[in-house]
Amino acid sequence: MANELRTEVEQVKKQEDVKRALKQASPVAPQDQPKAETKDKLVLTTHVIVLLVLAALRYVLQFSLFGFAAKHPTLIDRIQNIDLGAMAIVLLLAVAKVGDVYLLGRIDSPVSRYNLRRVAKLMLGLLMIFIVVSAVIQNWYTTVAAISLFSIILGLAVQTPVTSFLGWIYILVRSPYRVGDRIKIGEATGDVIDVSYLDTTLWEFGGGDLLSTDHPTGRIIKFPNSKVLGSTVYNYTWPLFPYVWNEVKFSVAYNADLQFIADTMQRIAAEEVGESMMKQIRVYRELLAQTPVNSLEVREYPSVLFRVNANTWLDAIVRYLVHPKEAGRVKTRLIKKLLTELNKAPDRVMFPKADAR
Repeated sequence: MANELRTEVEQVKKQEDVKRALKQASPVAPQDQPKAETKDKLVLTTHVIVLLVLAALRYVLQFSLFGFAAKHPTLIDRIQNIDLGAMAIVLLLAVAKVGDVYLLGRIDSPVSRYNLRRVAKLMLGLLMIFIVVSAVIQNWYTTVAAISLFSIILGLAVQTPVTSFLGWIYILVRSPYRVGDRIKIGEATGDVIDVSYLDTTLWEFGGGDLLSTDHPTGRIIKFPNSKVLGSTVYNYTWPLFPYVWNEVKFSVAYNADLQFIADTMQRIAAEEVGESMMKQIRVYRELLAQTPVNSLEVREYPSVLFRVNANTWLDAIVRYLVHPKEAGRVKTRLIKKLLTELNKAPDRVMFPKADAR
């Protein structure tokens, strides 16, 4: 089975390589190329105009106007440095805009594009701060020393934001979760919709005091990124295996036809999730084979098991594999189909009576 899975994975990789090669070899259609929108062109044009104006101002300041430059040389030097810093900032913004449109715009993965844009904005902000301080202080050594001293003081004054920023770096490097993942951290459960420098935003689902099902509550949850450094993160959509085990449970009598119930529940569940579950189990077995728990038996089809209920009944449980974001819908469909089929043989299933529930 492991060899078959490796063969399938290799075939998928080959298909992806072929698609990538074809994309590189064939001319790209104009609509597939990243294009600058009208607002982007307007911004770039504005940057060029401002850059030309600043360059013209610096050129004019090189000449003595009515003896003003000779009388105030220090002031003229300060204005020229500020003008040069402004030119550097405008040029930096223009380069950042071009890179965002024509470089980051080519990345197919929305998650990678999102993370790279975050890093680019951070680097842009740091460079702009460095340019501004350099233009004002006019001394590179003093600038570096001032920034270092300011960073130390800021770090001591605001430890939580600094720790949250380190948590953001940890999230980017180790990827405990990404935008779009469904996670649980502490008491918060939801889909990640934003990971900023200091905090993470979740779209809450199936938790809290509003709902008991896997459905968005309509609320958002924000928590500092520092929380990821000291809390357990449950990721329900791990890229290598974005599936979870789920169950549907019914109570039946001790003298019910357990074999009939097991066969019926397994058949209905297999019709609903069987084909997709087989492919998922193959991946799951391959992952287990690389761990010390590779001897664990994992069935390719939904399984049915019985447990003793404390209320003098047996619990008939069908267990299956499903994508976490489809768990609620799949369970609803299964319950309807299972009840319809089992109710056709009430004498063999023997559900609890209405007055015994």
